[in-house]
Amino acid sequence: MGQKPGARRTDSASWKLGLTASSLALVAGLPAAAWAQEAAAQDEAPPEEVVVTGLRASLASSINIKRNETSIVEAVSAEDIGKLPDVSIAESIARLPGLAAQRVNGRAQVISIRGLAPDFTTTLLNGRQQASSGDNRAVEFDQYPSELLSSVVVYKTPDASIAGMGLSGSADLRTVRPLTFGKRVIALNLRGELDADGGKNADISRRGWRGTVSYIDQNASGTLGWSIGYAHLDSPSHVQHYKAFGYESFGGVCEPGTALPPSCTPDTVQPDSADAALQLNGQEIWQTSRRNRRDGVMGALEWKPSDSVHSVLDLYYSRFKQKEVIRGAQWFSNGFADSATFTNVGVTDIGGSPVGTSGHVTNAVPILRNDMNTREDELFSAGLNNEFQLDDRTRFVADLSYSSNKRDETYIETYSGYGAGPFQTRTLDSYDFSFPADGAFPTYDFGLDYADAGQISLGDRAPWGGWGHDGLLKSPHVKEDLGAIDLELSHDLGGFLSSIELGVNYTRRVKRKTVDELDLNLKNGRQQVPIGSQYLLDPTSLDFAGFGDVIAWDLAAALDNYYDKTPLEDANHFDKTWKIKEDIVTWKAKANIEWGRLRGNVGLQIVSQFQASSGLRINQTLTPIALTQVYETSDYTDVLPSANLIYDLGGGHRFRLAAAKVLARPRMDDMRANFTPSFNANPCGGSPPCAPGSTVNPWSATGGNPDLQPWRAKALDVAYEWYIGKATYISIAGFYKWLDNYIYNRNFALDFSGLPIPTNQIPAGIVISPIGQVTMPANGPGGNLKGIELSGAFELGRLLPALDGFGFTGSYSYTESSLSPTDNNDVVRIPGLSGTVYNVTGYFEKWGFQARASYRFRSAFKGETVQLFTNRGYTEILADKQLDTQIGYTFAEGSPLRGLGVLLQVSNVTDSPYRTRLGLDNGGTHTSDGTPLPETYEKYGRQFLLGFNYRF
Repeated sequence: MGQKPGARRTDSASWKLGLTASSLALVAGLPAAAWAQEAAAQDEAPPEEVVVTGLRASLASSINIKRNETSIVEAVSAEDIGKLPDVSIAESIARLPGLAAQRVNGRAQVISIRGLAPDFTTTLLNGRQQASSGDNRAVEFDQYPSELLSSVVVYKTPDASIAGMGLSGSADLRTVRPLTFGKRVIALNLRGELDADGGKNADISRRGWRGTVSYIDQNASGTLGWSIGYAHLDSPSHVQHYKAFGYESFGGVCEPGTALPPSCTPDTVQPDSADAALQLNGQEIWQTSRRNRRDGVMGALEWKPSDSVHSVLDLYYSRFKQKEVIRGAQWFSNGFADSATFTNVGVTDIGGSPVGTSGHVTNAVPILRNDMNTREDELFSAGLNNEFQLDDRTRFVADLSYSSNKRDETYIETYSGYGAGPFQTRTLDSYDFSFPADGAFPTYDFGLDYADAGQISLGDRAPWGGWGHDGLLKSPHVKEDLGAIDLELSHDLGGFLSSIELGVNYTRRVKRKTVDELDLNLKNGRQQVPIGSQYLLDPTSLDFAGFGDVIAWDLAAALDNYYDKTPLEDANHFDKTWKIKEDIVTWKAKANIEWGRLRGNVGLQIVSQFQASSGLRINQTLTPIALTQVYETSDYTDVLPSANLIYDLGGGHRFRLAAAKVLARPRMDDMRANFTPSFNANPCGGSPPCAPGSTVNPWSATGGNPDLQPWRAKALDVAYEWYIGKATYISIAGFYKWLDNYIYNRNFALDFSGLPIPTNQIPAGIVISPIGQVTMPANGPGGNLKGIELSGAFELGRLLPALDGFGFTGSYSYTESSLSPTDNNDVVRIPGLSGTVYNVTGYFEKWGFQARASYRFRSAFKGETVQLFTNRGYTEILADKQLDTQIGYTFAEGSPLRGLGVLLQVSNVTDSPYRTRLGLDNGGTHTSDGTPLPETYEKYGRQFLLGFNYRF
């Protein structure tokens, strides 16, 4: 499975930085003479082949990649064929300096490099760009089986010979080349998996397994090699979920139990204790159980009949299926919903404001949720690389590649509640509550039994007349195709310029998205009905929040028997349909430098970009909504110089300098050509009405922007590295990025003259101006991003022979930004930016035994998540911490069981929670001193993997 030729291989923060720096200083002050002597010997001798058989050898291989690459990179290598050290690729590379993972439903899925969102990163497979199944460009790493990869190399500075490199960096997933591997190997990997706190929903087991088989071989003459690997994943996971929907002080204007003034009605009765306290006015708790199944196959055929011809064919296919069930409850605790009241309120001071953190609530109506979501991804990638040595100095490479990714999802949610009857029959309940001020799980004690199938019926239970449906079904469909041809001619020169490379790359990317949306309403006029016994499952426990059990039933089997389906075709629905096409031609030139202790390269890319967007003009001011197909195009050219230089100081010491212009293409959904106008029938804002003869501006609109141009930036990197031994090094790096522009929503004046004015909307005698305001993504002012990264790996046996086999690796990154991506220059945190990211791994490996513990931390950041109505949006994700451990034993040569290894892994040892807060970029509900209040709290439990690896 080959790689493309040309792809180069608060206070607490203060003490953590001090600890890291002290560790580096400690190592730097150790007997350096012997280390320098060894490092100098390594500089003079040709690099030895590393046989990857354990943790230290894996570390040595990764360090060797980092050392030999001309670009500034980070790398992780497999311990052996079929073994990467973490549950997923994302978990592995999240430990690299300057990288951080975002957990999605408990699993590391997308990666931020140097504080920039995943959309700024390009993902490669053997040097070739990969299609994404998400809404945008970020690739989800859990679609690639870690067991079938040999290494991952993350470029932090661009290489001019590789087209499409990201603004923040590029992650190159690499597979083994059979002829380079040079031997026959069959490797087996089988592990059982246990989701320790899972299985709370009866129809999803907490047990799973994963297995891999890999075969690598070649013919006797060593001219033809082949490899194939198959990986199966059947993995359970779960989420214990709580979310607060806002806080409000209800006042004390109308006190229940007293003589009410005429202005008070039963609908406006306020809490009767702790009137000034902020009270939680809505919440949800539920258990989510999930099963992920993935089958992946990788294969390679490598042919080298002579030194003049070398061809590699790479193939990868995977199918990923996910089933998710969600059961729980949500309700309002609001003085304006069902005249809810609070008594016996306990108050905690948070940020100078009283917050009700315990008490009793009357008049609440829990809405029971029974949801099911499914997802299926199908990914295919193929690459054919042909290399021809035209003479002793000239080489020609032609590389063809294709990648496709298709995703089909279905989200179904349904509502039920206590009691039965006609539409909107609702039963009031009361409960005691208590929740910690730090936002952990609250505790609720309700009066009614929500697992009693004899008392529960289907139907909309929301207040204020309900949500207008008894459930909904949404099915997003995304398909992306990416094809490329890459041609390169290189010529060896000798001397200061050792070689030059000239090439061209053509890439076409096409992405389509549609969404099917249906309202679900109960049959027989939305009559509330109990659930038939044939569909009932064991109740789901919400004991983690003290709620007790809730009813559970088989939604897939019962859906068609209870619900009618009505297409939902509002403006928001049509705005989710779009198609983007991109044609990009990249002219490439690179000169490689070899001059004494100096080596590196200077390069230039000229990138010609054409983009086309197909979408809809969605005129919701007409009934029915009027739709007009539109097709818009744009093109532009960028010139991207780059340089990567390394000066070898001797003794393993080296200094790196890199500078480049870089870009990242816009988000796909931002580029959609969709446009939705709105007409305000009351532009004067109520009573009194608009004065006769006045001019009003009732028009506004939202939409995408098919003329968007990329994010562009200039980047400067410096680094000092000391390679002390095969598995010991120190690195200090700094970077600075000047973002020439940034993409964010902006407001513009627009002439709406071509649109019909809705009839009978504005009183006679009022002048309607055709000028309105449109809000859309646009290129705007940029700023800068800067940071420092400290990293190192240490074999403790170098300090003291008794510690032979012990070692640790670690890194610390600090990043800050001066970006203000708003027209009024408000400082806004950019997505993906964590100011502090660090990780440390301690290990022991000797006598066939290995043990490892890894801890990683990233500070709070603005993250993109799936939110209400399956729309994507941003929220403030609080600090993330995770501890993982691993122990194993491999039988040595001479043992009857040689080649056999056993392994136990435990992920999320401390059951670290996922937390968000209300309010983003200074918005939302805050206390009097600006302290944001808790929003989401989730726990995912521990995950155990036990199994064996066998190689023969």
